[in-house]
Amino acid sequence: MKLKDFRNIVFFVFITLHTFSQSKKITFKVIDAVSKEPLSLVNVVKNKNKFVDFTDSKGLITFKTSKKKVEVSFHLLEYESVTKEYLVDGKTTQLISLAKLRESLNEVVIDAKRKKKYELTILKAVEGTHIYAGKKTEVINLDLVQGNKASNNPRQVFAKVVGLNIYDSNDGGLQLNIGGRGLDPNRTANFNTRQNDYDISADVLGYPESYYTPPTEALEKIQVIRGAASLQYGTQFGGLINFITKSPVKNKQIEVTTRNTIGSFKTLSNFTSLSGTAKGFSYYVYYNGKKGDGFRPNSEYNSNNYFSHLAYQLNNKTKLELDFSHLDYLAHQPGGLTDVQFLENPMQSYLTRNWFNVDWNLLNFKLKHKFTNHTKLSFSFFTLNASRKAVGFRKIPNIFSSDPNNGDQVNERGEFINRRDLLVGKFNNWGTETRFLTQYSLGNQNSFLLLGVKTYKGSNTSRQGGGSKDTDADFSFDPEAVNYENQNNFKFPNSNISVFGENIFKITEQLSITPGLRFEHIKTEANGTFYNVVTKTNIKDNNRFIRNFVLLGMGASYKPLVGLEFYGNFSQNYRSVTFSDIRTVNPSFRIDENITDENGFTFDLGTRGRFGKKFSYDVNIFALKYQNRIGQVFAKEPPFRAQWVRKNIGSAFIYGLESLLQLNLKETLFKSKKDLTLNVFGNFSLTKSKYTNSKVTNIIGNEVEFIPLINLKTGMEFGWKKLLVSTQFTGVSSQFTDASNSLYNPNNKTDVKGAIPSYNIIDISAAYIFNKHFKLETGANNLLNNSYFTRRATGYPGPGIIPAAPRAYYATLEIKF
Repeated sequence: MKLKDFRNIVFFVFITLHTFSQSKKITFKVIDAVSKEPLSLVNVVKNKNKFVDFTDSKGLITFKTSKKKVEVSFHLLEYESVTKEYLVDGKTTQLISLAKLRESLNEVVIDAKRKKKYELTILKAVEGTHIYAGKKTEVINLDLVQGNKASNNPRQVFAKVVGLNIYDSNDGGLQLNIGGRGLDPNRTANFNTRQNDYDISADVLGYPESYYTPPTEALEKIQVIRGAASLQYGTQFGGLINFITKSPVKNKQIEVTTRNTIGSFKTLSNFTSLSGTAKGFSYYVYYNGKKGDGFRPNSEYNSNNYFSHLAYQLNNKTKLELDFSHLDYLAHQPGGLTDVQFLENPMQSYLTRNWFNVDWNLLNFKLKHKFTNHTKLSFSFFTLNASRKAVGFRKIPNIFSSDPNNGDQVNERGEFINRRDLLVGKFNNWGTETRFLTQYSLGNQNSFLLLGVKTYKGSNTSRQGGGSKDTDADFSFDPEAVNYENQNNFKFPNSNISVFGENIFKITEQLSITPGLRFEHIKTEANGTFYNVVTKTNIKDNNRFIRNFVLLGMGASYKPLVGLEFYGNFSQNYRSVTFSDIRTVNPSFRIDENITDENGFTFDLGTRGRFGKKFSYDVNIFALKYQNRIGQVFAKEPPFRAQWVRKNIGSAFIYGLESLLQLNLKETLFKSKKDLTLNVFGNFSLTKSKYTNSKVTNIIGNEVEFIPLINLKTGMEFGWKKLLVSTQFTGVSSQFTDASNSLYNPNNKTDVKGAIPSYNIIDISAAYIFNKHFKLETGANNLLNNSYFTRRATGYPGPGIIPAAPRAYYATLEIKF
């Protein structure tokens, strides 16, 4: 080594040591501008794009810098950001005050929220007593959604949620039918469905179908978490859908909002809400009534929905909340069609006597308590008293048959020949969920621990038998139908205890990992009888399943820069056998005594972020392993030779790419145009699937049902001053409806099997705000009037093809005062 080189090295080391010796600490304390309370979890960024850390429970953060001045930004959801240059003296604690964003937005035409927020966002790593770090999350901000909210149009409401498969129905939006990643959309049964964070489905374990869906007009946002939600919310493969109702208005004792809608097919809807706050008491209540004739004969409906939210702030640490929801509706069901009938005329109906009735009552009590600024607890008690009743003829009518027992046939006296099938389900259940979350320091980083316990008890019944031969909505069993072949009467006493926990470990300022687990004790039973048509006697059929298991999961999040995150997660999933899985409905049908729950896992790996107000994105790949899938097979071997058996028939692997891109063209190209709004988005998913294992012949290698290869939604939002117009294109490729991959057959006259052909739809909507009191909305769904269908039903509301609605118009007048 030359002397000159040695001298240079010594000089470099000296300069480096000198630089480190000159580094000084700078400390900030962040508080609420009004209450002066310290604010934790404030996102702190220095030099414009270098993430530092979050403030601790005391609102404090300290870091080192060698510079005399440093630019620091402070960001917190629902607060105005602060960016400023500060002198570094190593001694003074800088006090930062953050002011809440103003919510009085109605007086502007395209409000500040619309300019500052994206319609679809993600959940923070920690919110309340919940942890979302490393998970695939989506939040729909309903005040920014344009579309037919009166009919809960899911195509528009969930337009930016990637990869969802949606059944288009004709019941005024009374039921939500969405699935994703190969999961059956029927009544959203593969998601844990909640309202304000409590369960709303019929029975979380035995019958997780959602007959109740809150009206979009009442919602502030919808949270969607994919399969990694299994550890905190339940074991479903789909994940979580949580409907968040609007919060009580804070600056008024009473605010009245009424929205009245008229539309095609004699659609009428009224939504009226009252909201206010007086001292520590706040409330939000609404009524939503709707009725319509539907676009097919025999498809009229009428519904009433009431909701009340009452809250009382006992002190600055404790809050009490009480929710009550009621929904009742009666819907005439026009039945399904064969492919030939659908191509002939999708508007026709051959069944006139099918009716469906729902009566839903939900109650929830919640306690929220904050022990300290970094330790919180929430307790929720929820209960359901509900029923659903269906009466009708459950066979697809063959219009080419002369069989008098086919369809709604009448005799020479004009009397109906066929007795209607009646199915009545009653649901009485209750549960509690307790969550405890604390923030603590581990090394120099903030970590978060969540612990929770959920208990659930169900006492539900299901009875099937002979109904009347009349045409009206008669839901009483006919005492003369003593020999009706499809008779059964069951009780389902279910219970569940779950213990769960997750912990966010901050490894560095940018990297965190979140391991978690969930212990489940599940007991499901079916106790009852079915009618044997051969012996003409009732046969006892009792089943009981008890299991204990643990689900594990892990999430990771890496944020190298502000607005850039890489995330990944792995979680095990589970689906317990449902009522229909363990209930026998006829003497030739058996249940395999070894039938067991379905299980598997969900994996996500992706990146998401945003570039200021200009652009946001979320791109990920996913995989879903679905094991022990339950189905029906015809047994050729003992002990069920020559009988239909319900059993676990195989396993499937589902994988794909999901992406959402949102571009604010106004901020990108027309920043000086203050009266302009111009946004575009693209929602694209590519999904593949395959049955990898099966005990049924000719199933291995087939594609999984309800998975279109391509699912695309894209649209544009244009606004100028008081006018806002939105357009949306939806394109979905073909999909199979059964594991045998039955092909589409346009000549099919009698069967319910077959694929669903590809389809595409265009929707358009517009809104005009006159002033802070009046707003007018209008639009057209299925603008090009395409004929298509998204569902082949095997039972209610079919069987057969359930056509989707043709072009339909609507207009809504909103009055607020």
